[in-house]
Amino acid sequence: MITRLLVANRGEIARRVFATCRTLGVETVAVHSDADADAPFVAEADHAVRLPGNTPAETYLRIDLILDAARRTGADAVHPGYGFLAENAEFAAAVTDAGLTWVGPPAKAIATMGDKVAAKALLAEAGVPMLPTWTDADEITDFPVLVKASAGGGGRGMRIVRDAAGLAEAVASARREAAAAFGDGTVFVERYVERGRHVEVQIFGDTHGTVAALGVRECSIQRRHQKLVEEAPGVLPHEVRERLHEAAVAAGRAVDYVGAGTVEFLLAPDGEIYFLEMNTRLQVEHPVTELVAVGALDLVRLQLLVAEGEPLPEHLHDRVAVRGYAIEVRLCAEDPVHGYRPAAGVLHRFAIPGVEREFENLSRAGLRLDSGVVDGSVVGVHYDSMLAKVIAWAPTRAEAARALAGALAGAELHGVATNRDLLVRVLRSREFGAVEIDTGFLDRHGEVFTPLLPADQLPLVALAAVLATAAARRAAAPVLAGLPSGWRNVPAFPQVTRYAGPDGEIEVRYRLDRSGGLAEWSTSPGGPSPVVSLVQAAPDRVVLDVDGVRRAYRVHRVSPEVFVDGPDGAASLTELPRFPEPTAELAAGSLVAPLPGAVTRVHVEVGQRVAAGDLLLTLEAMKLEHPVLAPADGVVAELPVAAGGQVDTGAVLAVVNPE
Repeated sequence: MITRLLVANRGEIARRVFATCRTLGVETVAVHSDADADAPFVAEADHAVRLPGNTPAETYLRIDLILDAARRTGADAVHPGYGFLAENAEFAAAVTDAGLTWVGPPAKAIATMGDKVAAKALLAEAGVPMLPTWTDADEITDFPVLVKASAGGGGRGMRIVRDAAGLAEAVASARREAAAAFGDGTVFVERYVERGRHVEVQIFGDTHGTVAALGVRECSIQRRHQKLVEEAPGVLPHEVRERLHEAAVAAGRAVDYVGAGTVEFLLAPDGEIYFLEMNTRLQVEHPVTELVAVGALDLVRLQLLVAEGEPLPEHLHDRVAVRGYAIEVRLCAEDPVHGYRPAAGVLHRFAIPGVEREFENLSRAGLRLDSGVVDGSVVGVHYDSMLAKVIAWAPTRAEAARALAGALAGAELHGVATNRDLLVRVLRSREFGAVEIDTGFLDRHGEVFTPLLPADQLPLVALAAVLATAAARRAAAPVLAGLPSGWRNVPAFPQVTRYAGPDGEIEVRYRLDRSGGLAEWSTSPGGPSPVVSLVQAAPDRVVLDVDGVRRAYRVHRVSPEVFVDGPDGAASLTELPRFPEPTAELAAGSLVAPLPGAVTRVHVEVGQRVAAGDLLLTLEAMKLEHPVLAPADGVVAELPVAAGGQVDTGAVLAVVNPE
């Protein structure tokens, strides 16, 4: 029986496993990098061991350090979570060789499924339908194709290639990304199906020979081949669902599978299904399966019981009965203003309204939150950008989507840019509601990338920010506390505050009368200002009457930043100094690092002539490659970085003198 469990992972999945352990009376052990020393999962563990360093290669990918942590803390079992070493057969074997209980499938099954090329050949013999696959790029004559990493998952290393000209670079880039994420740069290529849906089956096996299918999930809404929205039980014809169940169980039986696993398929527009891969671990999206199952289904609890040798409960051997509908979104630290590249910083506030449970099942319609962060968490550049999973359960799909979108729209997410607006737009789109979805959904529906806050509402947000700031300063004033906030003894001249906003600089001018009412206001740039009267101005709340309609704004100040959440959306503003300090001016044509990272490749040299859009170098941060492209035709004048070097945000990567 497991008494003390070490989780060889971090963040949200570590907290998820710890939550189940607490209900079972199992003690917990966390391992953590230096960057994660103050993370919530470390604080929640009964024991914690430092892994010196920050990068995954220094810490969470070190089998020797993790096994040493288990020995030092007296752990008798290891749970790998997902990502990092979760699908590493060598790690699974090392855990069992050390006399510890491995909470996962046998090393042999992991190795078989981890080699996706060999796995496809094996499962094809078992009757599982397959797409055409190539390991030699020279043999490919029919496009489009998809380059995929043989190891790992999560969309790492995937590239769509539509013609032969782009194949070589796609393969090379995929190899680099896969090697960085999984320590294995092997890739293969398979036929790409346009307008296909990504569906998957949760399977579970025990040591007594049972392999059961626990339901289907829909995971078609993806960006960069990473899932953003996941659903269960999925809107599918009954006969397709049955074929998926049968193929998934056949895949599990082919490798004598034990534990939690997921068999992923592509559902083509003509109704045919094709095997994609098998993930030999718990999936990120497992909560939607738990929430729709009739009865208290806890997949982590099942993992622990099966690892102890217990049989899978008989009621799970047949098709699992479902109730209602569950939808999950992945809330990620990403900057919409700069192409949704990963974002870093301090998460000053993380509050999602209406959350009924964290890491637990729901007994009625509501929201569940599985999060790796809390107020004050530092989001670094060393790991994946996912902050949390927000999951809604309701009797119908439409109700679940509406509740989830409303909670996200009303969330206070301050300090780090996120993909929240994109998620809300997707959930509220007509096409999503009509289940007109496939893996190319976001490519066709660019309108979902529009911010929730309309541009014409930004002046009101800025006004709320400046009034709350003035109220806060007045509340902190040691003298003349009776004067209204922002009132001047020379009423002819307005107060002026400048902010850096999402669309550039915005200037707010306002004047209060002697009673504290809003006498006049305007913004620049901006169109005609609506008629506004001030109802309330407090440091954390401003209520405005706008053309006869009251609008309330929640304001959170972390100087110099002001975060405003209003009825139409949210915005982050940075108050600019009245008298800015002089700063060094960058040379014309300078390209700077958008976030801290490592330079993986340099493709040019000083003096080389380049064309607009040419690849100059690649920067790796938060497990993704970020290309740095020439902004215009010109000549590379400076190249102050080299491959393998680390750079900070704002560091000059290259200077291109335009022609």
